[in-house]
Amino acid sequence: MATKADFTVDEWKLILGSPMLTGMAVTLAEPSGLWGMMQEGMASGQALLAARKDPGALSLVKDIVADMETGDGRAAAREGVKAQLTGKTPAELKAQVLTTLTRVSGILDAKAGADSGPFKAWLKHVSERVAEASTEGGFLGFGGVKVTEAEKASIEDVARALNIPMM
Repeated sequence: MATKADFTVDEWKLILGSPMLTGMAVTLAEPSGLWGMMQEGMASGQALLAARKDPGALSLVKDIVADMETGDGRAAAREGVKAQLTGKTPAELKAQVLTTLTRVSGILDAKAGADSGPFKAWLKHVSERVAEASTEGGFLGFGGVKVTEAEKASIEDVARALNIPMM
């Protein structure tokens, strides 16, 4: 069973920020205005809250939740994400997010053992929750679609970066 202790400080920063990165990959696919971005941002947090209440959640996920509940943990996650993404255009941001997720995947494969696959599947699930968080298009909440083609493509990009099959 993999835990935070299995990773170096730098590796843990990447893993700690990975739920935010998977959400960002989807949000960058098709920005949906201020309200939509807020809903999508909250979806990542809700995935962490759901894991906190889930007795069957992986230890690695619970370690992320525990760190995110502290000021130091949140600062480390922000620092790790900020270091990867500062000063980039939206297209460069998405490419860097996917590159970082590929690095996370390699770290997990090397050090998380049997927990690697389930953890990466959980990250993909976070990206799906973000995509479903707001309706794109339409007017005043009417019409539009729940998950756009661009968001579906971003979820597939996340799955490829994490080296997991699409279902």
